[in-house]
Amino acid sequence: MNLRKLFIILLAVTCVSFTASATVRLPQLFQSGMVMQRGKPIPVWGWADKGEQVTVTFQKKTYTTTTDDQGHWRIDLPKMKAGGPFQMSINQLTIDNILIGDVWLLSGQSNIDVTIERVYPQYVNEIDQFDNNQIRLFRVQNETATHGVKDDIRPTNINWKPLTKQNAWLFSAVGSFLGKRMFEKNKVPQGIIVNSWGGTPIEAWISMDSLMTDYPMLVKKIAFFQNDNYVKAQMQANGEANRRWNELLNKIDLALSYQLPTYRDADWQTINQDDWSWRGTGTVWLRQHINIDKVHAGKPARLLLGTLYDQDVTYLNGKQIGQTGYQYPPRRYDIPEGLLQEGDNVIAIRFINKNGAVHFIPQKPYMICFGDDRFSQNPMPKDVIPLGKDWKMHIGAEMPPCPGGDVSLQNQPTTLYNAVLYPLAPYAISGIVWYQGESNTGNPAPYADYLKKLMGCWRDRWQDQQIPFCIVQLANYDGRQQTGFPRPIVYPTEPTNSGWAQLREAQRTAAKADPYAELAVINDLGETVDIHPLRKKEVAERIGLCFDRLVFHQKVNLSPEVISADFIDGKLILTLDQPVESGTLQEFEIAGSDGKFHNAEATAEGHKISLTSDLSPLKVRYAWKDDPKANVRSLSGLPMSSFEFNINK
Repeated sequence: MNLRKLFIILLAVTCVSFTASATVRLPQLFQSGMVMQRGKPIPVWGWADKGEQVTVTFQKKTYTTTTDDQGHWRIDLPKMKAGGPFQMSINQLTIDNILIGDVWLLSGQSNIDVTIERVYPQYVNEIDQFDNNQIRLFRVQNETATHGVKDDIRPTNINWKPLTKQNAWLFSAVGSFLGKRMFEKNKVPQGIIVNSWGGTPIEAWISMDSLMTDYPMLVKKIAFFQNDNYVKAQMQANGEANRRWNELLNKIDLALSYQLPTYRDADWQTINQDDWSWRGTGTVWLRQHINIDKVHAGKPARLLLGTLYDQDVTYLNGKQIGQTGYQYPPRRYDIPEGLLQEGDNVIAIRFINKNGAVHFIPQKPYMICFGDDRFSQNPMPKDVIPLGKDWKMHIGAEMPPCPGGDVSLQNQPTTLYNAVLYPLAPYAISGIVWYQGESNTGNPAPYADYLKKLMGCWRDRWQDQQIPFCIVQLANYDGRQQTGFPRPIVYPTEPTNSGWAQLREAQRTAAKADPYAELAVINDLGETVDIHPLRKKEVAERIGLCFDRLVFHQKVNLSPEVISADFIDGKLILTLDQPVESGTLQEFEIAGSDGKFHNAEATAEGHKISLTSDLSPLKVRYAWKDDPKANVRSLSGLPMSSFEFNINK
């Protein structure tokens, strides 16, 4: 064989090898176990070499296309009925165990993030029974982008996992319960995609194009963070500040034996955990002696320490039984068998706080629980030993607040739309849940417009102006509890302005103005002292009711709404869209010509609410507080939203 022929053969082999190795890349959403949307065209897309032929085979049918100049390709499968499992092949790739059903996208901030682990004590028996391969869970990994949109999301550990207790443990509680509810209601597979980030404002989830015209300052703000050197320097400075603060703290707070049961704490100051004036920034050591009788000695137990601000390391009889790095998670620390002894036992807590004042959160459980039901809080365990409110206190280290330079890119405009929303489209979905707003209560005025823009730009991204949105309204909560400076809980009885109420009104009006949106009202499911209320199954049920109407066009009553207001014979009569529970009502206010609101007596009967006041009313509002004691309910028990509007005479 001469050299020319050998060269031609080698070249041919090389070309064949190159062609065979040219691969198709799929978005992270396309993995074995995925759920695809029934009843709609199903986009399948990805990337390959320019001009590459792509062949998709699904349910014995084959679809072919060629990549464009940028290597993009897309094939839209026809509408399909629910079913599965199926297999799909795309060139050299195979995706197994595919279900066809309903897919829901859940987004927002930390109340979407709240996990099954967090709410487990509310629903122990039900969560223990989680086991449904027809419900699949997918968690989008957090990521930001300041320089424009990304084409895909990061790999994730929760990628179309079936609903089991183990798989759901660190997954969204709202998402898990929504999938379960919708499966039980519709008997078709359910796909739950959770895409949320705690503490983020709505602006981070809106596209640049949507903000550019009306909010130029937000556009300038994100331009500031497009300087990579600045971002890197700030993040390094923040990390160094935290490292240095902890280093100094540990040099001062030696605390070599404060956790030991033999340590003598008689000369320590005694404080009451409900007296919130006793300590500021740094570390504080607390000790409490608990007497354990013979019956409970040696038994496994669970220590409930409510919720603490901010960090803690907790010991029992000198052994560390738990620690938590920030303020929100409930402290539920398991006590192993044999650790509790008959007679005197010592709980020791090392509080660490970088800002504000260390404190206990009231209205939370503080106790030791025994027995097989010790993991439940609904109902509470039968065998408990409550903790006392008095603690021995010793200051470990006096420290200034920790300086912070964290840029928090996830809180900047457009960064989450770019990184984790844009890449999800055009994955076919049935509807979207938006559960967010807590981070915007400080400036609620533009929120209704922000929400309109968010729904608009997300629908634009999916090229579907009728995608249903369920807006979950903010729950009741005393917003003053967000700060690191504890305040006594005193419920305001007189009318007061409220950023939380204003934001709820923005959510209500935005949902009402959109024909493809509904409002899930949850102003009875919150907790005064906890921004993350635990009754997430009930939240999911109300979201499901919204989708029953929006997606499946069922005739269901949602929360009551006022449809007219008339001033008749000295009374203001509000007519509702449905009958409500009769009786005396709370939280109604009327304003006259001076614009000042005053409490008004109100009663309900059938479809009517009657308000009496000495004023000639020009405005009326309801439940206009951070933590309203709202009690207008439909006959099925759904609460009415707060509202404020003018009265036409």
